[in-house]
Amino acid sequence: MSRRSAEKIKLTSFEDLFGSSADSEKVPGEVQEIPLSQLHAFHNHPYRVQDDRSMDELAESVRQYGVLNPGLARKAGNGYELISGHRRKRASELAGLNSMPVIVKDLTDDEAAIIVVDSNLHRENLLPSEKARAYRMKMEALKHQGKKDGHLAAEMVGSQSKDSYRTVFRYIRLTYLIPPLLECVDQKMLQLTSAESLSFLQLEEQEWIFKVIQNQKVTPNKRQALELKRESEQGILTYEKVKSILNRKTEQLDFTISANQIRKYFPNGYTKEQMMEIIFQLLDSWKSTRH
Repeated sequence: MSRRSAEKIKLTSFEDLFGSSADSEKVPGEVQEIPLSQLHAFHNHPYRVQDDRSMDELAESVRQYGVLNPGLARKAGNGYELISGHRRKRASELAGLNSMPVIVKDLTDDEAAIIVVDSNLHRENLLPSEKARAYRMKMEALKHQGKKDGHLAAEMVGSQSKDSYRTVFRYIRLTYLIPPLLECVDQKMLQLTSAESLSFLQLEEQEWIFKVIQNQKVTPNKRQALELKRESEQGILTYEKVKSILNRKTEQLDFTISANQIRKYFPNGYTKEQMMEIIFQLLDSWKSTRH
């Protein structure tokens, strides 16, 4: 189904609940000053809150001007579960504040999960692991709301970051990797397409792969990852075979295609990842017609 057709379908999203993502903090409700000690992170929050340079800059801004945009939270026990504003809370702590402005809303688990995902997807430099957990969280929320967990829902999940439904599913598959392999993806040691294939392996088999990566300083390319997946599906994959496959030298192509040669075939705004995905789709389709 095309993206244009998908856009005609009404799915409950952050925008449906509270307006556009650009106005994510303009949620109707009274602003309250809530002690930081009473604000708790959203369960399974998919995004990292790191003490990096960006956080230092945010903390300095909060120190000078305060928290300009209130966070969003819901009542939870004796405190509040933070839906939007995790980085602002951390910046407030670093700035020496004891509280921050928050709008408290009555939200269901699925509504809260969608807001958590949508209010952060606009951030630059999201790690693959963050996007993977976010996409899975939103897909599960849509499924609970009665939306089908299929291509249409995946297109809507990826629309904010301009990812196709296939890319959304690839990212979601990353959540089935063991943490060390997922970290390899974050560190760009392992490509998304290779990681997708490895996510179908048994946990013990994934442990074997990470052990070889550590010991041999090699990582599986797309072809090797597919071979490992096939061996696993047949129940014949062993640690020795993992070592053999990953240490096998691959034939190097003796030609390259420039970006200018490729880009003319795609609409403006397509990312490198989107173009590569379509190219591989077309090659896979062509290969399936060969005998």
